[in-house]
Amino acid sequence: MDRRELLKMIAVVTGTAFIGGEFLLSGCKANDSKLGGAAFSEEDLMFLDEVGETILPKTKSPGAKDAAVAAQMKIMVDDCYTKENQQVFHEGIKTLDDACKKAHNTSFLKATPEQRTSLLTTLDKEAKEFEKTKKKEDASHYFTMMKQLTLFTFFTSKPGATQALRHIPVPGKYDGDYPYKKGDRAWAE
Repeated sequence: MDRRELLKMIAVVTGTAFIGGEFLLSGCKANDSKLGGAAFSEEDLMFLDEVGETILPKTKSPGAKDAAVAAQMKIMVDDCYTKENQQVFHEGIKTLDDACKKAHNTSFLKATPEQRTSLLTTLDKEAKEFEKTKKKEDASHYFTMMKQLTLFTFFTSKPGATQALRHIPVPGKYDGDYPYKKGDRAWAE
């Protein structure tokens, strides 16, 4: 699976094109300067790891924290997002935490796994509705960005690609008639 295919899959799952994908595919930085006036704190990175782990929790396969998704999210936001999208993303961290406080009377980092899942499920529905009604020139919903980055950074990480998906190191052979068994993970051998 190549990056273009992964970007298409993320668009299908989140209902919108991969934000920052044009810069990722071209290998260019979106901005001459770092961030649109904001920077990631250690607490922001801890927060994003927890959001990621709620989206992709550790089971028999690794979770989002095992793949250090927050560190990769930081790079993607810094290098591939426009200043407008960077601002929406950074404000989204506070907005998500405020929504958790409003819904559950606790911060996201102190919330139970059930409270986190409930909140993110609600935000996912909200983000999908937002994406349907927004104008093309408007920035995407902050949760759409967080979910896309979680999926992208996880499945392009070593734990995601080698433990959550099937992985054949290159060079390998092509077998166009490899038998599929129900329940097999993605990426054929």
